[in-house]
Amino acid sequence: MASVDIIDVRKSYGEQAVIHGVSIPIANGEFVALVGPSGCGKSTLLRMIAGLEDITGGNIRIGDKVVNALPPKDRDIAMVFQNYALYPHKTVAENMGFALKLRKTPKAEIDQRVKRAAEILDLMPYLNRYPRQLSGGQRQRVAMGRAIVRAPQVFLFDEPLSNLDAKLRVQMRAEIKELHQRLKTTTIYVTHDQVEAMTMADRIVVLHDGIVEQMGSPLELYDRPANLFVAGFIGSPAMNMFKGTIRGGSQPHFEAADGTRLPLASVPAGSDGLEAVYGIRPEHLVLGGELRPQVTVIEPTGSETQVVAKLAGEKITGVFRERVNVAPGEAIAMSPDVSLVHLFDAKTGGRIS
Repeated sequence: MASVDIIDVRKSYGEQAVIHGVSIPIANGEFVALVGPSGCGKSTLLRMIAGLEDITGGNIRIGDKVVNALPPKDRDIAMVFQNYALYPHKTVAENMGFALKLRKTPKAEIDQRVKRAAEILDLMPYLNRYPRQLSGGQRQRVAMGRAIVRAPQVFLFDEPLSNLDAKLRVQMRAEIKELHQRLKTTTIYVTHDQVEAMTMADRIVVLHDGIVEQMGSPLELYDRPANLFVAGFIGSPAMNMFKGTIRGGSQPHFEAADGTRLPLASVPAGSDGLEAVYGIRPEHLVLGGELRPQVTVIEPTGSETQVVAKLAGEKITGVFRERVNVAPGEAIAMSPDVSLVHLFDAKTGGRIS
């Protein structure tokens, strides 16, 4: 195991810069997720850590060694890809042990390591099968097993669950998290799915257009997003947002563009009259209150009900544990929990504390 330090790393393709001075310290044994929309630079950054992409500027340190000029085979990392990258003509055992065979590791040691990884991943019954005889989830476990047998200092995962169906993704999320808790190997996990990042990682790094928007624990990003981008990206369904103006006085409130008043517990110092964005998460709306948005869609899921409605000219989504007796076209009484409202500067996008 080893720490990984990404220090002012930059990447350009010709004159096109795609990574703009990213710095991320990753502690020994930590599970860090790089998350962001397509094109944000997360996979490029992972490939630079792996040595599959050259670094334009900055340094990447694994343990106490700067690895910028080292080839991938000398970085003591193991990578798990989205498409599994298994040899179709080799058995599960042969796939898992192939990298060790190339290193001329004794056969007895290869067999021992493969058996240990297979036991961890529940692959013992499949060691003599070929990839074509396995399900998608089993193939992904083989790819993980191939990484485990190498006993690397760092695991790199590049969107490994994207090709799996929804139920299997949930199962594999739990298996990868349990695997990390057991092995304690430093892990860097790339995904565009913020739910994956929230449920698996010790710490999340949110990337956007080649820069770090925010890094912190999952709940830090959820409870105190640093800006509008993070607020809109973290959380599902996405945070409801309204543009308008903060108003102080005896009854502090937020005045939306159409004059609708949204409640505030208090007005941050120096923000009276400031153009801002009012954010409230769907799960932080409660039934009852002064707001009367018009319902457009009802989505019962069994354990909860999602209500999509129109308020202040914007779509607003509420998630309620209670059963909601309302039909599309009707008004529904709801209100935000004012202790959980987020305010952002309309010009800079930054959080107003």
